[in-house]
This record gives sequence, C-alpha cells and structure tokens, in this order.
Amino acid sequence: MTSHLSSSLLPRIFFPVLLATLLTWLHAVAAERAISIPVQITHAQNFDPFPSPDDKKLVFISMISGKEQLFTMNADGSNAAQLTRDDVDHEDPAWSPDGTRIAFVLITKDHHSIAVMRTDGSNVEVLTPPEQNTIHPNWSADSKRVIYCTNDDLEPPKKNSANINAVDLATKKITPLITGGINTYGSWSPDMKHIAFRKIIGEENSEVFVADGDGSNARNLTNNPFFDGWPAWSPDGSKIAFASNRRGHGYQIFVMDADGTSPLGREYGRARHGAALVSRRKSHLLYKLRCERLRSGLRDLDDAFRAITAVDLSPVSVFRS
Repeated sequence: MTSHLSSSLLPRIFFPVLLATLLTWLHAVAAERAISIPVQITHAQNFDPFPSPDDKKLVFISMISGKEQLFTMNADGSNAAQLTRDDVDHEDPAWSPDGTRIAFVLITKDHHSIAVMRTDGSNVEVLTPPEQNTIHPNWSADSKRVIYCTNDDLEPPKKNSANINAVDLATKKITPLITGGINTYGSWSPDMKHIAFRKIIGEENSEVFVADGDGSNARNLTNNPFFDGWPAWSPDGSKIAFASNRRGHGYQIFVMDADGTSPLGREYGRARHGAALVSRRKSHLLYKLRCERLRSGLRDLDDAFRAITAVDLSPVSVFRS
C-alpha cells in the first residue's frame, strides 16, 4: 500500500519541481541577454509601396511586432527582404531615380526625420535637423536632393502650418520652396520645372496645386469642394494622378492633365485613403492604401485589410499581392 502511494505521488512531485527548475534556468538565461525585436515570419499588413526606377522591385512597409519596417520585394511579390530591424517606425519610402538609395521618414518617439539609406538597408543617414519635424520625402530627378514637408499633424486633429523644403544630400543645405499655409506631399515633375503638392485651404478643403520648380507661381488645379490630394506625376510629366472623394463613396484614384484640365478623368481604383503613385512605365498606376496615423497610437480599422494594389491603365484591371 505504501509503495503504491509513493509511485502515484512521484509524478505529482517530480514534474512541478522539474518545471520550476526549468523556469529558473530560462529566467537566468534571459537575464543575460538583451531583449531583441522578434522576427515575424508572416506579414498581413503591407502598404506604402514605391517602385524602383526599373520597375523590377518595390520598397514597402510591413508591420513587424507593432513597428513599421521597410522591405523590398520583386514586382510580382516574390523575394521579400527586410531592410530595417530597429525599434522605431519607418514611413513614406521613396526610391531614388538612380536606383542607389531609399528615402524615408524615421520616427523616434514623437519626432519625424527625413533619412536615406542604401537599397540593402545599410548606411542610414538623417538629412533634416532635429528642430524640424518632417514627413513625405520625394527625390529630385538627379537624385541629389530630397523634397519634403514639415509635419502638419503636430496637434491632431487640428492641422498646423507646414512648409515644403528641399535638402541637398551632399551639403545638407535646406532650401524653402513653398511656405505659408498648410502645404504637404510635394514632388517635382520629371523635368524639375514644376512641383505638385497638396494644400489645405481654410479648415479642411484639400486641393492639388502646382507651382514652378522653385516654388513660385502656385495655382490650384482641382478647385473642388471635396477632398483632392496626394498627387503623383506620370513618367513623362504630362499627367498627375491624385486621390479624391468627389464621388461621395470613399476615396478613388483619378488622373488629370498636368495643367488641371479633365480633372474628373476615369476612376482607376477605389480605396479608403487611396494615394496615387505612378510607376515608370506609362501603362501602370500603382496606388497605396493609406491610413493617417493618429498620434494617440490608434489606427484606422482598415489596417487589417491593407494591400498593395496596382492598376493597369490599358485595359483597366486590378490585382492584389
């Protein structure tokens, strides 16, 4: 009887002791190692794509353990490679025209800086000074300058004034281009003669403007009471793609002539917070599903459904990767 009780009690005593010993050992091992960022092997939230100059690759954002990390992949969605692995957010990636660098927004705590790196993720360099809070980088045609804007969301939901500047990569010299009011999403035309940008008039009337290459002679192209914004040039500079909710059922991508004529164009895609991005090939319009970051840390419910989407303009078709 005593032998039977001993044999039945043995597992109850042995396994708790073994578990406690194992946990103590794991705690000791963990204490000796710095906590690293987990590497996620599946990615459900991919957004903000930007094509390489030859259209063979995309740089994009993927959410990894709550952080926005930059990846590249082939245009067909294969061979994804992670570029950034630090414990900060990275937004608005833009591939340089010469194909050697990627500009992006580096977010540390509540500060946004414009940074550039090699296409393999090496040689990260911050371009903007710490006193500036900066977003939305784009490149000059010669890849020697980056155009960007100061942050218009310092105290959301109210917008604050924002200027569009350019920074020289070699000298770090900053040149103001468009000032006065709320000016964001600036980008030079392929020939550098014009700048397309978004300007908010009054409280919340977002319009697409174009100015001369030095920021002078700004004029309103869309002039519509609905939202118009997030412009992008076609490769030949003859057209501008932009997002609008003028049809009253969410945001769609439209294309207009660069002088603002035919602004209604055709509806090329439908997405909540859609931002246009035209690839180097004239037959393709890439657009990205955007969601404005709330400084409270919350995100739009559409986050779970983000996808990288492209539209073939002739004929119009949509595919998702």
